[in-house]
Amino acid sequence: MGNRDFRIEAARLTPKEQFERYREMVGDHLISFKGLWPTSSDYAGLRSSWAKDLLAGVTVGVVALPLALGFGVASGAGAAAGLVTAIIAGVVAAIFGGSHLQVSGPTGAMTVVLLPVIAKHGVSTVPLLAILAGLLVIAMALTAVGRAVEFIPLSVVEGFTIGIGVIIALQQLPLVLGTERGEAESTLVSSWLTVGATDWTRAWQPLLVAAGVIALHVVGHRFFRHLPLSLIAIVVATVAVELAGADVDRIGALPTGLPAPTLPVISLAVVQDLLAPALAVAALAALESLLSARVADGMRPDVTPTSPDRELMGQGLANVASGLFGGLPATGAIARTAVNVRSGAKTRLASVSHAVVLLLVMLLLAPLVSRIPMAALGGVLLVTAGRMINLRLVRTLTSVTRADRNTFLLTLGATVLLDLVAAVLLGIGMAALMSLRHMASYSVVARQWLPTNTREGDVDFSPEHEHLRSRVALFRVDGALFYGDARRFVDEVTGVDEGIEAVILRCHRMRILDASGADAIKSVSRQLRARGVALVVQGMTESQQRTCRLMNVFDAHQHVRELSEAVALVERTLAGTEPRNPHPDSAPEKPAG
Repeated sequence: MGNRDFRIEAARLTPKEQFERYREMVGDHLISFKGLWPTSSDYAGLRSSWAKDLLAGVTVGVVALPLALGFGVASGAGAAAGLVTAIIAGVVAAIFGGSHLQVSGPTGAMTVVLLPVIAKHGVSTVPLLAILAGLLVIAMALTAVGRAVEFIPLSVVEGFTIGIGVIIALQQLPLVLGTERGEAESTLVSSWLTVGATDWTRAWQPLLVAAGVIALHVVGHRFFRHLPLSLIAIVVATVAVELAGADVDRIGALPTGLPAPTLPVISLAVVQDLLAPALAVAALAALESLLSARVADGMRPDVTPTSPDRELMGQGLANVASGLFGGLPATGAIARTAVNVRSGAKTRLASVSHAVVLLLVMLLLAPLVSRIPMAALGGVLLVTAGRMINLRLVRTLTSVTRADRNTFLLTLGATVLLDLVAAVLLGIGMAALMSLRHMASYSVVARQWLPTNTREGDVDFSPEHEHLRSRVALFRVDGALFYGDARRFVDEVTGVDEGIEAVILRCHRMRILDASGADAIKSVSRQLRARGVALVVQGMTESQQRTCRLMNVFDAHQHVRELSEAVALVERTLAGTEPRNPHPDSAPEKPAG
């Protein structure tokens, strides 16, 4: 726009029109489930991709088995609950979710939330917690809040992810040390208590098993990346423990089939106790699922992108179903989804078949799976946690900009020290604060002098008004005039010399004006009026003028479109043919619109 002295604003919806659009969108969801229900297009291209989808599903199922068992154990609900969750939630979310590539099930982030809940309310409340959280996620889908994930910055996502990795690693200490978990809500405190209570004369055996699993992963990742290393490590560790007769804890008996769906015992008192944890679980389920789906979309741009609101609907239904079958709360799993994409998946058949693979394992191999050492699962989850901690990305985010560094470190620290939902909220708050600071630094109030070039050409005083040159001050506002820099604006403009008799405020490069910015202009107008200095405002958009009218900032005749008009108005005002700053509060103009 260069030298243009006013801007023709693109058509924008009024607040009333925006509200009506949102109301219609929510109404479509509530009444017709528009955009939230499976369609035949979900399986477009299946005829050509079914073989790759099935192979991807088998691959993901093999990878998901030890993770489902491990996260079930790590949450405190048991390996069987983790396996049931992966099967039931995996199928339901695959069919009803908004992503073609997402793989859902128990995750490390969810175990972080579940541990303190189980410690306080008992493991029997977990199915009801999953159902309540699922209903809350469904409510999010119906009210169309899924697209809010687009506003979460990378520094928050990575701080959250790496923080979860740290917590998952700490949570494995009881498994790899063969020790009871320390009783504390804080993961750090619990880990400290666990280490303090460890019997080191016995702990060396599970430690050796976990170390062997980690070593197999390290070697395998270097030479055999295409193999299912987690499953191989579990099998090798189990065989080694059986042959050596080592004294380590095992998974124990697993069901040989899915339990019948049952409704948990519900009472008002229990629901009230679980409401706050359910809100935290729902927020986490929505957040992690949408972030995971966003990662998958970036990996396969040729696949239809995720529908965020439908993804929330699918995850909500998956949690309700998991709770009915006695499972855990579930969410989209970034690691398993990434494996699914890398294995060539293109439709939902891959995610569905991964759950079928896990079901077959439960039906046919439960006695063998029951012999898996707990320390081996701990080793697998330590590897998973290590992969979530990307040190190269940490170095990048802590050095790229101060805003990214502060946001990343705050989110990471809050994830480890507080809780996951608080961490995300604090991270977003810090990102918003740093963005406002950044925007304020690019907001400029610059003093100008005539003549100056505009789209009309050079603008200057007419020859008969040459004497006004030293008595008129021009200020150009670039960027935003908002609460972050309103005080600076007032100080700059009202700091003009005593000999100044008129001020022209050029707003043709002002992009943002909020109520605080408008009030700052009003404050400037009042202070100049008290000194007998005239004020002319030039180049505002229609919406900016509307804001000023609603706040009664200046009289209508004080605003003009072009700089040449502003100079002519100042010449007439100082010549006495136009009134100086009238007091807008004395005769308020009726707001337009």
